[in-house]
Amino acid sequence: MQGASVSRGALARPIGVARITVGVLCLAVLCYAYALRIAAGDGNPFDYFGYFTNQTTSLASVVLIISGTFSMRGRVAPGWLDLLRGMATAYVIVVGVVYNVLVPGTGTAPAWVSAVLHVVVPLAVAIDWILVPDRSPPPWRRLWLVAVYPVVWVSVVLLRGASDGWVPYGFLLPERGPLSLAVHLLGLFCAVLAAGALAWAASRVNLWHSNSDPTGEAEIVDATRVTSA
Repeated sequence: MQGASVSRGALARPIGVARITVGVLCLAVLCYAYALRIAAGDGNPFDYFGYFTNQTTSLASVVLIISGTFSMRGRVAPGWLDLLRGMATAYVIVVGVVYNVLVPGTGTAPAWVSAVLHVVVPLAVAIDWILVPDRSPPPWRRLWLVAVYPVVWVSVVLLRGASDGWVPYGFLLPERGPLSLAVHLLGLFCAVLAAGALAWAASRVNLWHSNSDPTGEAEIVDATRVTSA
């Protein structure tokens, strides 16, 4: 119904503002943490941005800013952006689960920085993906793309570790042995694919159906599909 669509559509701009704000703040936190490392004499950008957490948080932040811009301008996000959002959601879910379940409290960053990167960002991105239906469900045949970035990341990290001995996480240390490395990498890839499957499935659930609008037309997504007269 048009009235319901207009009512829901009024949320598009504040949602866009919220996305851009969260994305900018996340990037600011990453820059702040990097500045602390520089001040401590450890400002190698390849070290800092070699971490899976920092890379995926940067990706999620940029995706939030871009999708927020589309929302504010009342434009439909292209399919590639919906796919990228789904992938970023999968990555930060893995970051949040691994950190909070398996290795809580580790790292050298201030506690509040770790909380932002490992709790706030994963929750914000996941909630946005699940609750705001202004995205097209990524095709299941594209789920394999979720694994591309982790494969590239692991390959670069292992090559660098072999050349200068630096790795971002202990489980990647060569002295742990090839079996330990293989088990951990298999676990990482399985976790990423599982998180991707969850994100893909969540994109097919619409929580904004109402009894007065059984077809689901009264969605926030209407705001990005209808321009003002």
